[in-house]
Amino acid sequence: MAEDIEIDTDDLERRMEGAIGSLRTEFASLRTGRASASMLEPVMVDAYGQKTPINQVGTVNVPEPRMVTINVWDKSLVGKVEKAIRESGLGINPQTNGPIIMLPIPELNEERRWELSKVASQYAEHARVAIRNVRRDGMDQIKKAKADGMSEDDQKFWETAVQELTDKYTGAVDEALEHKQAEIMQV
Repeated sequence: MAEDIEIDTDDLERRMEGAIGSLRTEFASLRTGRASASMLEPVMVDAYGQKTPINQVGTVNVPEPRMVTINVWDKSLVGKVEKAIRESGLGINPQTNGPIIMLPIPELNEERRWELSKVASQYAEHARVAIRNVRRDGMDQIKKAKADGMSEDDQKFWETAVQELTDKYTGAVDEALEHKQAEIMQV
């Protein structure tokens, strides 16, 4: 019976992959001096009595490397979209032209690049913590299985497997951070 004890590494890997996915989403919201529709994903508009993502009240386009436009479908929401962007903390000043809101992306100065680099580091650390929490859950499963009769050899095997998964995903976090920081610091 003890031979039937297995640790669900697929679940652990799926959860670690989720941490990486979340990190990529957070990195996409960081402004790097180039226009990107994804930088508006965290911005919510107070529309129709509830918080609504910008991409559900208008079409987001990137016509130029330093410009994002939003074609708001309901003209009565233009002011609310503009207000949401101003209050979002993106540091972008929207310009309205009828139902179209233009967002010129200014050049980043050196100080702002360093600040964004630090924010990226914080996002990466949150992802590492999430991965380590998944590792801890895996190790707890192994301890429980050991108490249920898992052999010491199996315990060592599963501990090694969980640690290898952890190393793989923390390495992916480090690689993503390095790439994002290079992108931020690029002039």
